[in-house]
Amino acid sequence: MKVIVTIIISLFVASGVSLRAADAKANWDANCAQCHGKSGNADTKMGKQLNAKDLTDPKVQAAFTDAKATESIKNGVKENGKTTMKAFAGKLTDDEIKALVAYVRTLKK
Repeated sequence: MKVIVTIIISLFVASGVSLRAADAKANWDANCAQCHGKSGNADTKMGKQLNAKDLTDPKVQAAFTDAKATESIKNGVKENGKTTMKAFAGKLTDDEIKALVAYVRTLKK
């Protein structure tokens, strides 16, 4: 009986992780892809205009921590007084942002 309960609990936990990954992909597509591109390579008109980071580049990924990525998503990014990435704190929950940061890490090639 304990084995069955353990298996059921494991399945619920695993399904939650899968849902978060799906949510992260949906949030990426809805909020990030227009600048960073579907694959994260920033090869979009808006991405080129804003000089968005190529998140598929391992060197770019190594240049920031998960905490910095979280801060950038929450609070946006400003360079030289110009907003280069808008803030998503009011649009995405902390859990959604955490899942999005994890998703960004999967873009590295």
